[in-house]
Amino acid sequence: MLNSSQEIAAANIQFGTSGARGLVEQFTPEACAAFTHAFICSIRSQFEFDSVAIAIDNRPSSPGMAKAIVSAVKQMGLTPIYYGVVPTPALAYVAMQDEMPCIMVTGSHIPFDRNGLKFYRPDGEITKDDEQAILNANVEFSLSAIEKELVINSKASEVYLERNASLLDKQCLKDRRIGIYEHSSAGRDLYGQLFESLGAEVIALERSDEFVPIDTEAVSETDKLKAIAWSQEHDLDFIFSTDGDGDRPLVSDEKGNWLRGDVLGLLCAKELGIDALALPVSCNTAVELSIVFPQISRTKIGSPYVIAEFEELAKRSKSVAGFEANGGFLLGSDVSFGGQIIKALPTRDAVLPALMLLSASKDIAISALVDQLPKRFTHSDRIQNFATEKSVAILASARDEPSSFLNALGFESAQVEFVDQTDGLRITLVNGDIIHFRASGNAPELRCYAESNSEIGAQHIVNQALQNIQTIHFS
Repeated sequence: MLNSSQEIAAANIQFGTSGARGLVEQFTPEACAAFTHAFICSIRSQFEFDSVAIAIDNRPSSPGMAKAIVSAVKQMGLTPIYYGVVPTPALAYVAMQDEMPCIMVTGSHIPFDRNGLKFYRPDGEITKDDEQAILNANVEFSLSAIEKELVINSKASEVYLERNASLLDKQCLKDRRIGIYEHSSAGRDLYGQLFESLGAEVIALERSDEFVPIDTEAVSETDKLKAIAWSQEHDLDFIFSTDGDGDRPLVSDEKGNWLRGDVLGLLCAKELGIDALALPVSCNTAVELSIVFPQISRTKIGSPYVIAEFEELAKRSKSVAGFEANGGFLLGSDVSFGGQIIKALPTRDAVLPALMLLSASKDIAISALVDQLPKRFTHSDRIQNFATEKSVAILASARDEPSSFLNALGFESAQVEFVDQTDGLRITLVNGDIIHFRASGNAPELRCYAESNSEIGAQHIVNQALQNIQTIHFS
């Protein structure tokens, strides 16, 4: 017999900001089965269900992991419902409507040599307490024969399309030309159908048979140039894309300029008329400066922290939502929009903010909408293959002497106004600039976020900080 806690510990797979992440070779059949048994057993006393929903992204390792999960679900006497390759929010939504838990096999935006698992209870995304319950579960199980073939149920795709197509009037996107940067996104077969159903002319762009790790918080220079070129070549009004599992949007204006995720989230929340927002500390302070939302609460980075804040906000507000710097929008309550009710979906979603942006820009250019916002600009990037232990040590030292830390990074004239340790090290300067370092929870990466009164200023802060932190020793 195997033990779930022991198998998970042996695999050395950790929970990050949202989901369990690790190298592909760590997600052995034993590890996948252990996570499945631990997850289901940890919630069985709270919910009644007889089925478990499963879906995957387009990573080459995902089908094999799904087969191990399906086998484990069957071994527990439950019925697995396999939805194939679909966006994470599509899986989460259909599972919530059918009141069953679900498991998404995805590594989101991280490279294809890694993968992960996201877990959802029948009422939505798991909490940090749920994560600990999974890690601490001591479930005895045996490894059953792994499934050879999986039968795909199309319901998740159909329900997700229906939900989103109903948000706007039919033909409301008539005369709009929308490019879909498909790459290897889990939703690439759905997005064209959605926008066409609303009247848009859709142009498919660059589908890839190899997995492409799109990070919506650190868009590559290549992808920036591609969008501008596509916009000009195809006379596009809008470009839509997502990360690997379709829960983080990447959208452009009519000029092919990618919007920052938190700017998109702000515009979406404004169009929906949201009363209260929960946001990670890394999001653009234009949210507060816009003076649109009666309540704003800042959290640690990661959807579980945003979701945890919804309960408190709901005590004082009718409509509650949140978004992250990566653009993923979380609808924490049912919301009335356009004479209908949009049901809550408290997990990151890429399609809702895109549709709300198109709704808000029906009589004005997207670039003009952005220009109306307070002039605060953010930028972020990361150093890959940067040991987490090194990141932690550097930031621990920097907390004690933030001025010396900034001086070592080349910001000799910077004056510290205050330091926020909500998540990582976020330093606000007297001139209003912000420098924020944080070790990734999903991979050995060090992220740097910056905010300034100009786009060039924010980019300069990030570039200089990441360049110098690699070469200077902090003790």
